[in-house]
Amino acid sequence: MKNIVVLVSGGGTNLQRIIDCIKSGEIPNAKIAMVVADRECFGLDRAQNQGIPTQLIQRGKTFSAELKKILPENTDLIVLAGFLSILNKEFCESFPGKIINIHPALLPKFGGKGMWGHHVHKAVLAAEEKESGATVHYVTSGIDEGEIILQKSFEISDNETLESLSEKIHKIEYEIFPKAINKILRIPS
Repeated sequence: MKNIVVLVSGGGTNLQRIIDCIKSGEIPNAKIAMVVADRECFGLDRAQNQGIPTQLIQRGKTFSAELKKILPENTDLIVLAGFLSILNKEFCESFPGKIINIHPALLPKFGGKGMWGHHVHKAVLAAEEKESGATVHYVTSGIDEGEIILQKSFEISDNETLESLSEKIHKIEYEIFPKAINKILRIPS
């Protein structure tokens, strides 16, 4: 059984998708060992409603050190699912190839500091991009700079809005996140 720790900062829709995929067997032989948040959020409630252990660590300079102290020893994968804090270099280097993130754009475009959620979508539309999508990538000390694991795109329509773009990207995230988790855990999909 592979042990996954999920980090959240918000509503936890991608966390819920992972929970559902584990329950359905789409992500087999895995369990969420713990959910950690950097602020009070609905993602913690989602985990608690499923009986998953949770921890709240206040965001700030000591977050990475505190997280390292509470991580279960047998953690196979750390998944950032709508997690907004930045993990420090030492933490990232302690878990090479074991930390992944989902990003609501086609990296390397529209990544980096300040590029999250609606900020990404606004930037994509302002740049009049022809396509967008989502990317699952390894987490390194450089923000959104880790190697791409999976990526999927779609054409942006002429009448695309912030809301329609966000909705399409969420659908892609829900599709590729479980596949990326299986790929990292070496579970055939």
